[in-house]
Amino acid sequence: MSELNKIALKILSNGKGILAADESTGTMTKRLESVNVLSSAENRLLFRETLFSSESMKNCIGGVILYDETIKQLTNSNKSIPDLISSAGAVPGIKVDTGAKVLAGSPEEKITEGLDGLRERLKEYYQLGAQFTKWRGVYSISNKYPSKLSIYSNAHALARYSALVQECKMVPIVEPEVLMDGNHSAEDCFNITSEVIKKCFEELILHKVDLSGIILKPNMILAGANSEKKTSNEEIAKLTLKCLRENVPSDVPGIAFLSGGQSEVEATENLNLINKNNDTNFIMTYSYGRALQQSALKFWSKDIENTEGTQKVFNHRANMCTLAAQGKWSAELETK
Repeated sequence: MSELNKIALKILSNGKGILAADESTGTMTKRLESVNVLSSAENRLLFRETLFSSESMKNCIGGVILYDETIKQLTNSNKSIPDLISSAGAVPGIKVDTGAKVLAGSPEEKITEGLDGLRERLKEYYQLGAQFTKWRGVYSISNKYPSKLSIYSNAHALARYSALVQECKMVPIVEPEVLMDGNHSAEDCFNITSEVIKKCFEELILHKVDLSGIILKPNMILAGANSEKKTSNEEIAKLTLKCLRENVPSDVPGIAFLSGGQSEVEATENLNLINKNNDTNFIMTYSYGRALQQSALKFWSKDIENTEGTQKVFNHRANMCTLAAQGKWSAELETK
């Protein structure tokens, strides 16, 4: 077992999942302003530190994805944020892409940037305590998109990123996200996601990436947010498993789904059904941002000094997700 594989398994095993707390300052400002909290560096740190020092960090959270600002901050007790996360037994990680920009040659689509100077930035993050990284490629579905150009360009960037990350002794999260925006069917999502994932692995193999030392972070197979045809949770689980079974090489240790605009309970229920029906050898868990933090953020915004109350809300959500990662969740447990 390689060192990278050990790190990946530490993050994903025993029902543990990933807390995606890597919102950029711009995104975090929007989230805080939506609940009428001033977005200062102090407040951004206070909210995150409240979550990172909660009880569920020990039992539910295997890894935390940080943003550049956060990984360099110190807690109130003068501990570094990576130290705080490590002391709970979780693994600190870092988002390393610099965002999705307009794709030259296809202005309606996006390409993720950040490869320039990445090797040097990785060395710095590794010194700061990061053991895994994240890079997100985004694809939209319409009658024209995604184009072959978008599928190929983003797969190539994800592979180059992954090779550099492994060279620096860290585990890359490979996140090709087919967006929920639009009116496409679940079948459309299945076909496009299959093509996107297949191309990503072709490029990863070409770039000599050790597949046993990565984590795949895909979308679930969902109909578009504006689709008239609703998909049952059973169908979502069935199509998601079929897509991954057919397109992900068996060397990959685990899959941590993004929530992609689903509500907290939807993301939990769908993950639970995926695990109840999981006939693969892949660990199937969560890497949620909003679907782990939204209720805690709303509660916290009423009184940002109420650490204990906020942690209670966050612990409940993390517990629900971890039960779902083991196929043990039920709707009754939500209200207990």
